[in-house]
Amino acid sequence: MVDTIRLVSGDGRPTITLTLTDETTGDPIDVSAGTTTVNVKFRAAGTTTLLDTIACNITDGVNGIVTFDFSGGTLAGLDAGLYEAEIEIDFNGDTQTLYDVLKFRVRDEF
Repeated sequence: MVDTIRLVSGDGRPTITLTLTDETTGDPIDVSAGTTTVNVKFRAAGTTTLLDTIACNITDGVNGIVTFDFSGGTLAGLDAGLYEAEIEIDFNGDTQTLYDVLKFRVRDEF
């Protein structure tokens, strides 16, 4: 896993690709069912207030591959600093939150 993903305030990209795997077996988590959704909950590091919940696109559900970006305005006007996100999978009402937290460093744009 990348230690810290670097972003620029105001951008809508990059597109981030994740491979969701079972921590115990290392096998991909199958998110291919039509009722399964995957979301990224984004907040400033060290806080409890969510700044955004970003829906992932499931690109290869059987192999646990999903993508997301910041095109919904998540980074618009965001202060430079450290941020974090957790991945939540909803299997038709049965939720699994992945243990590892994604880390982000945001810098101001010119």
